[in-house]
Amino acid sequence: MQDTIEGYVEHIIFRNEENGYTVCAVNWEGEEITCVGVFSYISEGELIEAQGSYTEHATYGRQFKVEAYQIKIPQDTAALERYLGSGAIKGVGAALAARIIRHFGTDTLRVIEEEPERLAEVKGISSRKAQEIGVQLAEKSEMRNAMIFLQQYGISLALGAKIYNQYGDTMYQVLQENPYKLAEDIQGVGFKIADEIAAKAGISGSSEHRVRSGLFYVLAQATAEGHVYLPKLVLFRRSRELLGVDEELLEKCLMDLAIERKVIIKELPDSSGQMQQIVYSSQYYYLELNVARMLHDLNIRCEEDEVRIDRRIRKIEQNEDIGLDDLQREAVREAVRNGLFILTGGPGTGKTTTINAIIRYFESEGMDILLAAPTGRAAKRMTEATGFEASTIHRLLELSGGVEDASVHVRFEKNAQNPLEADVIIIDEMSMVDIFLMHALLSAVLPGTRLVLVGDMNQLPSVGPGSVLKDLIHSRCFHVVELTTIFRQATESDIVVNAHKIHRGEKVLLNNKSRDFFFLKRYDANVILKVIVTLIQQKLPRYVDADPMEIQVLTPMRKGVLGVENLNNILQRFLNPPSPDKAEKETARGVFREGDKVMQIRNNYQLEWEIRGRHGIAAESGTGVFNGDLGTVREINPYSELMTVEFEEGRFVDYEFKQLDELELAYAVTIHKSQGSEYPAVIIPLLGGPRLLMTRNLLYTAVTRARKCVTLVGSDVTFQAMIDNKIEQSRYTTLALRIREFERQEDR
Repeated sequence: MQDTIEGYVEHIIFRNEENGYTVCAVNWEGEEITCVGVFSYISEGELIEAQGSYTEHATYGRQFKVEAYQIKIPQDTAALERYLGSGAIKGVGAALAARIIRHFGTDTLRVIEEEPERLAEVKGISSRKAQEIGVQLAEKSEMRNAMIFLQQYGISLALGAKIYNQYGDTMYQVLQENPYKLAEDIQGVGFKIADEIAAKAGISGSSEHRVRSGLFYVLAQATAEGHVYLPKLVLFRRSRELLGVDEELLEKCLMDLAIERKVIIKELPDSSGQMQQIVYSSQYYYLELNVARMLHDLNIRCEEDEVRIDRRIRKIEQNEDIGLDDLQREAVREAVRNGLFILTGGPGTGKTTTINAIIRYFESEGMDILLAAPTGRAAKRMTEATGFEASTIHRLLELSGGVEDASVHVRFEKNAQNPLEADVIIIDEMSMVDIFLMHALLSAVLPGTRLVLVGDMNQLPSVGPGSVLKDLIHSRCFHVVELTTIFRQATESDIVVNAHKIHRGEKVLLNNKSRDFFFLKRYDANVILKVIVTLIQQKLPRYVDADPMEIQVLTPMRKGVLGVENLNNILQRFLNPPSPDKAEKETARGVFREGDKVMQIRNNYQLEWEIRGRHGIAAESGTGVFNGDLGTVREINPYSELMTVEFEEGRFVDYEFKQLDELELAYAVTIHKSQGSEYPAVIIPLLGGPRLLMTRNLLYTAVTRARKCVTLVGSDVTFQAMIDNKIEQSRYTTLALRIREFERQEDR
């Protein structure tokens, strides 16, 4: 049998904005009752009638489990006064509520709803404040009705609030006429959510709104895979699979989008030389075009005396006590003689020594030099290797917040109107730079500034769209020096030697006689898990003189026994077990615990960080936390509903509990996410996986992340199969083509 209680919501203790699960304290007949259940919309101060039953929770004691509820309008004057004075209406406290009730009595709610201007009759309420109170009460009622309406479409409360805030009262019209507009206007609503809503709203599967939105969705999915465009045949094939409509309708909707300039259609020869149509979303077409134009503008010849350059290089070699080989000297010359220069090469080939020589040359010329890299870890390594302060590219460009979605223009303080003030800019780890970041960087570089781009083109491509470094090199329009000699000190490291063997497809000796490259042959996934735990807890910390938390597990995949998700759950249990001294926060993905190693998994340009000095006082602050940033959970506060994470460079970020879907445990990370990083020791479990994933350059990237020691655990057959598998998932990009087009225009 159900019980019924009626009372005021005194305090909301916990609320999941996605599913509406709420824990709140309700005052019923003078007793505070803890109520738990799903509430589509509720706020403190409201009067509710709830039906349910009492339960006994092992930790929290007696609770009222709500099965159904109604929000009630207070009827008597005492109830009205309590409601208005509860804080439910902003700017109305207990004393003001009492004066309003004394003045209007039982007619109070009608006056607020129908004649809010009359509230100004009460002492202490201006005409403006009277209108604000009326608007607030109306909005609360409208919001509640909107949430209830949206529930019939299966829309979560958090998403429902975004929809209501975007459209207001026009929300009903949008949902009934064109729900696909949600996918265009609201971050977090993709095509699939809009399609589900449309189906429930009775929208036809062959609606042109649906087909246009579906085409955009397929193009957006392609950019998430790293592509800048799709061949029209591929776009239509994927769209037919998604939408189940015929090609004629796809053709019509694509032409409409092209007429509106929302997509750009071009022609390009395919691998057999036949002309094919390719389709870009407009944003990506112009991004590539503008990047190509700016690169062309920077690519100018700097007239310098050859004899003087060589004399200066020899002097640097003497002063720095270094010996450059012929390719390294040529790299310094090309950096001096060209507005844009690219330096590439694998590990141990002397890129750092060459960068240092370039820096010393320009320094001796009295030039202002800026250094940057895509991530905080890569920038820190660059600083340590050169002795010059390096920053992330985002900090170099002075990120100013902007938006959470990288596909929308992000605001940087440094741009075409406010360019970087430098004579020379050197960017390391260029393989990680996508088309968005390259566009932002080039926008802030004035022609005449020397731009030196450094990277290993054999690393995995950027997480974001494009293949910038490879496209620049393959365009053959810029001066490139590829370092190939492995220097003597590097040949002492089997990490370096074996990385080059992997890259060349040669057999790697697995006899474990190395000091820094080990292969532990195990063929059972559960045995591999035990070995990984033993290595991190007992063996490797002493061997490489590092904390267990600094040792990184890198795996090719997310799913499966040896995937990121399972590995993180197991490693958390052993490396950071539950403790009464450590607060926890349970989420849909699992548990976060104080002391956990975590990673940001998407770019958030609005998240605020601060570097804290003594007594926790902020010494420096800024915005932006990026995909792949690693940190440690320092505090979980259930009362303020905040989790504090310390990232590299001592940047502290406070995450609201509802933002925790932007983080995941990082005891193990995918190899792709490890780009630009370096760890004292790396453990790589290998026991099979999809052929498209288990590739040579994935293995090469993983091995080159280790500074002191690589330990592979698993199947030597899988290891050799990866070396033999030189498949590289090609990306659909036309940056090299656009660059060559500008060069041809110059030659005319």
